[in-house]
Amino acid sequence: MSAELPRDINIREPRWDQGTFMGRAQHFFTVTDPRNVLLSSETLEDARVTVESYRRGIVKPGLTEDQLWRAKYIYDSAFHPDTGEKMLLVGRMSAQVPMNMTITGCMLTFYRTTPAVVFWQWVNQSFNAVVNYTNRSGDAPLTVNQLGAAYVSATTGAVVTALGLKSLTKHLPAIMGRFVPFAAVAAANCINIPFMRQRELKYGIPVTDENGNRLGESTKAAQQAIFQVVVSRIGMAVPAMAIPPVIMNALEKKAFLKRFPVLNAPVQVGLVGICLVFATPLCCALFPQKSSMAVSSLEAELQQQVAEISPSTVTVYFNKGL
Repeated sequence: MSAELPRDINIREPRWDQGTFMGRAQHFFTVTDPRNVLLSSETLEDARVTVESYRRGIVKPGLTEDQLWRAKYIYDSAFHPDTGEKMLLVGRMSAQVPMNMTITGCMLTFYRTTPAVVFWQWVNQSFNAVVNYTNRSGDAPLTVNQLGAAYVSATTGAVVTALGLKSLTKHLPAIMGRFVPFAAVAAANCINIPFMRQRELKYGIPVTDENGNRLGESTKAAQQAIFQVVVSRIGMAVPAMAIPPVIMNALEKKAFLKRFPVLNAPVQVGLVGICLVFATPLCCALFPQKSSMAVSSLEAELQQQVAEISPSTVTVYFNKGL
């Protein structure tokens, strides 16, 4: 082991205290940093080797603690915490800001016609389906049929919800129509996330003791995990989809946008991007990534299994997904 590094750095856990909101916020500002999507395959592979080697007690000569943590966060931003597989680029949390600012900005700009609503809601929910699958909890694979059924159910439900909400605003003030995309996205998250993670609800997700020893799979842990993710995702959408419509409603009355209407979409996309840069990590930080549950709240069969394997364990832990 290199003398430059302490032997007891626990890089399996985040650098900052995850028991506090500020610690979780610092962690997610690093994980969701949009600049991570620009990293090359060589940089990602180097980070993976650095992290996995350190876990085995092997350190590259000259490696400092800051470099180790940097490698850990590059690794976390691109590789799944349960499977260790490299995640799809557009599904990574670091791609949330550039992808969502474009899609959300267009949803808020082109909300007036039914074809536009259908198209952009379909694009948004297709993107969300990729994100939800990429950031799922657990290590059990989905079959192609399961994935296809979940995608169709999630996107269809979301588009129908958007159209239904749009029809309700026909006789309301114009400003209310601007909030249809937000209401549709909030409702769609309640549909999309459970559908794309339905296998977890049916078969459970892995739960461990405080040392990471696997104790079994729990559907109740999956329910808590998915609920927390739904709340976080809706929270992310609030600033990005509630603040820009108010600003744009005022700007469109000004001479500048009346003279240059082509700037409507770029301005809206930019406003959404500013909101998402802060909303994405702060809402991810609402709940710990490594969530917990009392053993007494688990299924009766799993409680008995935990009691046999680890009698002293009173709390289990699991990756809630993002």
